[in-house]
Amino acid sequence: MILYSMIDSGNCYKPRLLMAKLGLPVTTIEVSSHTGETRKADFVAKNPNAMVPLLELDDGRRLAESNAILLYLAEGTRFLPTDKYERGLAYQWLFFEQYSHEPYIAVRKALLTFPERAKEATPERLSVTLERGNKALGVMNGYLENNAFFAGNALSVADIALYAYTHTAEQGGFQLDAYPAVVAWLGRVEADPGHVPIDWVG
Repeated sequence: MILYSMIDSGNCYKPRLLMAKLGLPVTTIEVSSHTGETRKADFVAKNPNAMVPLLELDDGRRLAESNAILLYLAEGTRFLPTDKYERGLAYQWLFFEQYSHEPYIAVRKALLTFPERAKEATPERLSVTLERGNKALGVMNGYLENNAFFAGNALSVADIALYAYTHTAEQGGFQLDAYPAVVAWLGRVEADPGHVPIDWVG
């Protein structure tokens, strides 16, 4: 398989982390949005949405969107619950991550750390992303006060998806020590066998 990826993207980290845990052989090709590579014609021909990650299977078929890639790779493994309700929980948190978490926690970090995004870092935008990102962390913290993981009693794709941007949230100005249950969960995710850091490329 080939994974078109960007080393500092949490969305790209998700499939890299899962593939490391599964021991799947993969060739990683860096395609950076910072330099406009994702918008070049040869890449747009592969993914018209002009975004990474993009997974190319051995037979040439391609799959985009980080959480869709997670679900594809996790099929039949310990990372996708077999229990119907727990699988539903995994889907719930995957949707939460993309709609209520990533648009604020990841975006605020990008606004503050990527030079090409600096012009977008208006006081209003920073205020909204801080407020809504903290709301997402509060929702997670409340759930984790009574649950070790997000979909059952073991690590799943839901945890991998939420870990990707949560573990670097402080780079976006979020104070994780205000969410002790989240901090404890981060430690449990990192203690799971096969864990690799965000800059791992295989």
